[in-house]
Amino acid sequence: MAGQEQIAAPIFDINLRTGTSTLVLAVMLAATILLSPAAQAQTFTVIHNFTGGADGATPGGGLTLDAAGNLYGTAYYGGLNNGNCYGSCGVVFKMKPVGQGWVLTPLYDFTGGADGANPDAGVIFGPNGTLYGATAEGGGLPCQNSNGYGCGTVFNLRPHPNACNSALCPWTETVLYRFAGGTSDGAFPGQIVFDPAGNIYGTTSEGGVYSSNCAFGYDWCGTVFGLTPSQGGWTETLPWIFTGGDDGATPIAGLTLDAAGNLYGAAETNGAGGGGTIFELTRSGSSWTENTLYSFSYGGGLDASFPRGTLIFDPAGNLYGTTLYGGGSGNDGTVFEMTPSGGGWNLTQWYGLHGFEQNGPAAGVVRDSAGNLYGTASELGPNNAGLVFKLTPSNGGWIYTLLHQFEFTDGCEPDGSVVLDAQGNLYGTASACGANGVGVVWEITP
Repeated sequence: MAGQEQIAAPIFDINLRTGTSTLVLAVMLAATILLSPAAQAQTFTVIHNFTGGADGATPGGGLTLDAAGNLYGTAYYGGLNNGNCYGSCGVVFKMKPVGQGWVLTPLYDFTGGADGANPDAGVIFGPNGTLYGATAEGGGLPCQNSNGYGCGTVFNLRPHPNACNSALCPWTETVLYRFAGGTSDGAFPGQIVFDPAGNIYGTTSEGGVYSSNCAFGYDWCGTVFGLTPSQGGWTETLPWIFTGGDDGATPIAGLTLDAAGNLYGAAETNGAGGGGTIFELTRSGSSWTENTLYSFSYGGGLDASFPRGTLIFDPAGNLYGTTLYGGGSGNDGTVFEMTPSGGGWNLTQWYGLHGFEQNGPAAGVVRDSAGNLYGTASELGPNNAGLVFKLTPSNGGWIYTLLHQFEFTDGCEPDGSVVLDAQGNLYGTASACGANGVGVVWEITP
């Protein structure tokens, strides 16, 4: 069911110096309601219902688009290899537009052994034009973080080198790194990114430091890892190991690079305010320095908490992100902007999402060339099934438009990031519900 609502509210503006532990230096309540002309009609279509078989199940990692308009993604469960996994070990898939519809082809079916298991993030194209990604589990090494079949992998997928006459022609997987967890390594990696030199960076939600400071039952606080190509293989480094103190813990979001090669990300928990942090890693030679740009407050007030989505930059160098909870009444999550200013950063919470005290955005937003932002909220809406939204800049505020509200039969829990094609079509996944109860891929056309 598509519809719209126009409300834009710059709820508060907070200025902080890089690295400071002071949370609130200024608070400005300046709610603004903006009216907009009638929105252009949107058409929502489910373009694939997952079955839990060869195509996979629970597609929570978002999608990647190639130049030909094909979609690529991952499913956390499903596949034909039961391996060591509960509900099978997950797949990487491709969706190709054919005629008026789409055809899904499984590219790789994880076994839960040395090749990995349960990809929890999407895949990306590397400098050589092939696919790269991470599995949250598997790898075959003993996992020091109490996991029976491995702490995860980073992998590469290439098309089959020989002609294949089968409709299901699996791609060839190469594991670049297997995580071991514990105090000397990360565990359970998520989204990865390449820098211009061909190095890979990402986060692990556990591993690193064993500490009772880590929130919500985690015994390890997580890491930022790097993989550098070396003599035909890959060498891992840990640019940062989270302590669970002011720097935060449990980095589930992926990383974003600026033009200088600095890394920006979000730690979902801990920090000085207890609700997670936004951080920057700057490089000097072979070492890295961590700066906590902002600490969210856990447990109430206008501040938000639990930033889980990957940050994005706009052309002016401003950062945009989301939080899962908080932001005023309802505690339903926010979209925020961070602007560099005088050696520090101003954080403006541009929009607080409201929806019966359920989970808000579990992924970041994407931006089109006109400056509009698009995102999803995992469990918001009257059905608590999730929604897709658009924020349009207008007169110093933002106009909110509801693009789609999930109703279970068409999917629920849209946890992954969305992607836009050149024609303005929006694509994403819902990790559950749908015709078979195990998730869908959807399209919204303008």
